Order: sequence, then C-alpha cells, then structure tokens
Amino acid sequence: MIVLFALLAATIAPAHSAYDDAAFTAPLDAGLRAFYARDFPTARASFEAALADVPDNTLAIAFLNATAAQTPGALDALIANEENRLVADPRGYVTQLRLGFSYLFAGTTGRDRDADAREAFAAALAVAPDAGGAHVGLGILRENERSANRAKVEFLSALARDPNDVLAREYLATIYQVDLKDPQRGLSYAIGVPNVVPSYADIDFHIASLLHDLRQMPAAIDYATRGLEIDVGHVGEAGQHGYTLLARIYLDGKRTADARRVLHASIAAGVDVAYAQTLLARIGP
Repeated sequence: MIVLFALLAATIAPAHSAYDDAAFTAPLDAGLRAFYARDFPTARASFEAALADVPDNTLAIAFLNATAAQTPGALDALIANEENRLVADPRGYVTQLRLGFSYLFAGTTGRDRDADAREAFAAALAVAPDAGGAHVGLGILRENERSANRAKVEFLSALARDPNDVLAREYLATIYQVDLKDPQRGLSYAIGVPNVVPSYADIDFHIASLLHDLRQMPAAIDYATRGLEIDVGHVGEAGQHGYTLLARIYLDGKRTADARRVLHASIAAGVDVAYAQTLLARIGP
C-alpha cells in the first residue's frame, strides 16, 4: 500500500476555496445526491442555489447542465435564458462561462455547438484572463477532440488559477491514466476530491479504476462500492459501469463468486448489460 499512502498526501490544496463555504457545499451536496437519485427538479434547484453563492464553479455549472439535459427541452430553455442574459451583459465573465458549458452539453441532445462553446470560453478569458473556469471548458473541448496534450495544458492552466477545481483534477486524472499511461500521477490529482465533494459518485469510480490499474485491490473495491452506493439511480459513470469495474477487480483477485454476484446485479439493474453478459459467459453463470 506504499503507493496509495504516498498519494494520499497529494490532496487538493488547503488554500481557501468554494469548498470551505457551507453556503455553497450544502446545496452542491444536496444537488449531487438528488441527481444520482434521478430527482432532477430538486437537483436543478440545488445547483442553482450553489451557483448563487459561487457563480463560476465549474462542477456546479456542469451538473446544472447535465441535470437540464435529462429533461426534454430543459437544456434548450437554459441556453435561451443564458443567451438573453448575454444580450444584456455581453462582457460578463460568468455569463460567457455558463453559456460555454451549456453549448458543450448541447451535444448530449444531438446538436454540435462546440464552435459556439469555444467562442464563449474565449470571450470569458478575454474578460477575466486570471480566472480558471474557461480553461476547464477549453480543456474539455480539446479532450473531446482527443487532443490529450493540449487538453492537459488547459487543465493545468485552470489548476494554476484554482488548485481546487474538481473538474480539472478529474480530467487530468483520466488523461494521465488513459492517454499517458501513468495511473499513479493520475491518482495524485483525483485522490483528494472526495474530501471536498463527498457525494460525487463518479470521482469514486475513477479513483477505483486508477487503484485497479495500480493493483491496490482492497481500496479499489471500497471506492467502486462507494460510487455505486451514492449513484442509486444509475445515472452517472459510477452507476452505469461500477458493477462491471467491480467484477474485473474481483476477477483479478481470483474472487469469482463475488464477480459473478456483481455481474448479475448489473444485469438486474439494466446497466452495462452486454458487457456484464460477456464477462459472465467467460466465468460461467
């Protein structure tokens, strides 16, 4: 466990941040739990409350859009409202930042507005070059284009301005794990996130995957299980893919019965069914 213990020290920087502010963290936590329970109206109201306190927090902005994308027409309405605010406040940093993220999420409803998103993030940076949020948005655009190195530069730029930006840390963890084949470095960015956002199930999933790569099996099981316990509605990565991740961890640990159990749970929940069935076929029912 030496690797894990060493990385536990590489947590989110202790400097004052939005995550020290209960007026922000309480509604953010409530929003995350409602989102993972598929209570999207409550989730949206909670994320709006969090953003009323910290208007440029990229995690809350992203989840506000993710929540709107779950309800037909809600994301279009959100974009329309933000475009109307832009008319009244064309040089508003937060206005441009939030609009950029909304354009990013338009792709989940089948409309490619990446060019509009890039324009909005560039405008946000022109207004507030020392803020980090627009770098996160540009990094996501680069990652979506499979330009890992340029995405990494954007996320590192965001962390230079705000060491506590959760989305930047999450994406850097994935880039180091998947693209740069350095899960230990990736874990150093992700491991501290649950300390400040304990209800963020998907970061638990990513940490579990990183720990699996590092052969830290008991800890990987703990994080994957925690993600599943939070994502009760199977709406995020933890709920959609956590069972099959657990199964692979169990199989690597020669725990076939446990792997079989979670694969049947995946099928019963209706998530990752094809992959679960493939794994079951390999080990037997």
